[in-house]
Amino acid sequence: MTLTGSLALVGCEPGLSSEPPAQTAPAAGGTAMQAVEGLTVKGRAPRTGYERDEFGSAWLDTDKNGCGTRDDILADQLSDVSRAADGCKVLRGVLDPDPYTGTRITFERGRSKVDIDHLVALSDAWQKGAQQWSDDKRRAFANDPLNLVAADSSTNRRKGDGDTATWLPPNKAYRCTYVAGQVSVKKKYGLWVTRAERDAMAKVLAACPDQKLPADGSPTESSGR
Repeated sequence: MTLTGSLALVGCEPGLSSEPPAQTAPAAGGTAMQAVEGLTVKGRAPRTGYERDEFGSAWLDTDKNGCGTRDDILADQLSDVSRAADGCKVLRGVLDPDPYTGTRITFERGRSKVDIDHLVALSDAWQKGAQQWSDDKRRAFANDPLNLVAADSSTNRRKGDGDTATWLPPNKAYRCTYVAGQVSVKKKYGLWVTRAERDAMAKVLAACPDQKLPADGSPTESSGR
């Protein structure tokens, strides 16, 4: 996996391995730096058993608005959006700027250069707690707007299932927002982090110690199909 830009890790402080378990309630208020200190630190579990289908079919209608999650996110995060007659399917729009590269990208359905990325990759989540979740919780996680961002497809695919210790967006101006989003998702769902990941998060957020956690109120269980 390509690491975009070098990332120096901060040193470990005494007592950092004894953090209380992360809460599964929606993250709101406080700074991302404060929240990092409350994340549970553990080793990465094996990837054994991971399949995309473990998180439900792709892009469910978990909010029951009649549209799949992918189209909801495209409509919310793109500008100049045109939809199909069904009122759901996004046919075209503009991502300006793309958060990962800082560039302007035109979206056209069928010739898309825009992906919907999971800030915390599904495979990463699987290795850090999601193996033990119910199906409903995994479906909610995969479709939670807090964990989703429209981004340049080629850059997203270079990210793969990387965490903060192994990948950051090339657009340095977005890194604080990106890491705060990952922290908020992991706090909300009770996912743990590796020590290298937690230290990398702290390194990024040291440059923006007042960065707030994004607030979100969507449920952590979903029976959507």
